[in-house]
Amino acid sequence: MDDTGNPALVTHQATVNKLSRQIGHFYQTQTPYRVFHGNTNSTRPSLRTLDNTVDITSLNNVISVDTVAQTCLVEPNVPMDLLVASTLGPHGLVCPVVPEFPGITVGGGFAGTAGESTSFRHGFFDRCVESIEIILGDGEVLRVSRDDPHGRADLFQGAAGTFGTLGLVTLFEIRLVQAKPYVKLTYLPVASIVDAQDVLREQAEDQTVEFLDGIMFGPDRGVLMAGRFADRGRRDQPNGHVDDEDDESDNSHLPIVTFSKAWDQWFYLHAEERMVSSLKAKVSADAGSQVQSDMIPLTDYLFRYDRGAFWTGSLAYKYFVTPFNRVTRYLLDGFMHTRVMYHALHRSGLMQRFIIQDMAVPNKNMAEFSSWLDQNLPHIYPRWLCPLKLDEAVSLNPHNAVPARVQEDVLLNIGVWGMTPSDQTQIGANRRIEKKLKDVGGMKWLYAQTFYTEDEFWNIYDRPWYESLRLKYKAQALPNVYEKVRTKVEPEDLKNGSPLFGVEKGFWSIWPLAGLYGVASVLKGGTDYLRKG
Repeated sequence: MDDTGNPALVTHQATVNKLSRQIGHFYQTQTPYRVFHGNTNSTRPSLRTLDNTVDITSLNNVISVDTVAQTCLVEPNVPMDLLVASTLGPHGLVCPVVPEFPGITVGGGFAGTAGESTSFRHGFFDRCVESIEIILGDGEVLRVSRDDPHGRADLFQGAAGTFGTLGLVTLFEIRLVQAKPYVKLTYLPVASIVDAQDVLREQAEDQTVEFLDGIMFGPDRGVLMAGRFADRGRRDQPNGHVDDEDDESDNSHLPIVTFSKAWDQWFYLHAEERMVSSLKAKVSADAGSQVQSDMIPLTDYLFRYDRGAFWTGSLAYKYFVTPFNRVTRYLLDGFMHTRVMYHALHRSGLMQRFIIQDMAVPNKNMAEFSSWLDQNLPHIYPRWLCPLKLDEAVSLNPHNAVPARVQEDVLLNIGVWGMTPSDQTQIGANRRIEKKLKDVGGMKWLYAQTFYTEDEFWNIYDRPWYESLRLKYKAQALPNVYEKVRTKVEPEDLKNGSPLFGVEKGFWSIWPLAGLYGVASVLKGGTDYLRKG
């Protein structure tokens, strides 16, 4: 991490020294603290207050980019769009795994087990981090790496995915890869979850495929998207020179499609259109048109799900009884980007009416889990599919409580995001999901609402391993990861799953008061909603 003489690094070190003293004071006074970084993509309620908050909003800089080593030094509050802009435009480099929302921070992606369509090749976002600078619970500042020469690789491993409960990470060294200006994206229709799994497996075995994810629009229809870095084609060649007129690398005949402008189609709707076109071509036996492909500028591809937050933005139109069409999406585009949507979601409290869960399920049990979802949450479609790297483990070092029949299987991420059914409560619906996940050897991403009891949680994750790290690195004064991620409800509420949250009853249950409050908060601006206590 040596970057001697860099003024940005000098400023960074001064900030870290200040934070170190503040955290050291908390340690001496035995005061638990939380971190405020200015925004969040979590759907869990915040418990931060002014008195117990470490403010890292100024740690938002890309310190340097090393084009020879293909690495960069980045502070934790750098959002993904700034990271990409700092490495791609000037240097033609990009992080191997870029989470799909531009407002997700580097620190959030590392602490919260972020993955994306390149995760089947590279693993989670934290696998792209080579080393970190971290302030321990007593204020000591350490620099540790994946292959730490001082025997502290366990801290590096443990810090990933544990939500800052082993210390405050203040700097990241991130690995970069060479990029091209476009992604050539091919759309492959599928007829079932089993069909989807077969095609995902086939595409993952193709070493030329660099991006891979899918959307199921219903139990019997979906589309998988396989992407490759690409140049435009003839017009991108020096002096327009092409040796072979039939060169397959020539993509100049493919349409350039973008997803960042207000009039652009939302990505999932475009993918559905491509799916339908492919199916129509198949029925008409037009073999030349069956495979649908686009050329997408790389940044547009990386953040293709930003407008509409995948498809959950459509629920806002439904909530406010607003037509959902190209014109209204254009007119309301300013409200439909994830930074704004998450602000409104937190301020309104409406997150407590949604099921927002990402889950990792062994491939061999995905059909069973998908069928269970169809029976219990049939209205929640589309669903996102994101294959994970072979031998990839979810954060917190899952141990042998995972059934033996699924330990060696490849994990498949499924995203289930939608309204809580009218005949179920938020607690009840999520508790049933958690129970079924246990049955199929799966686990959930902890950025979302988590209703496990403490015993259930630690039957999934390796508490002795985790607590030994907390003891070794003086993190006992920090909240543990269960305290950090669990949704605060009473034990008896967890048992029967019937009580309602505040937004589901009383004054705020009157439509559309909660939603209007969220919109008003967006118009007012600011991020003070994270400081409530």
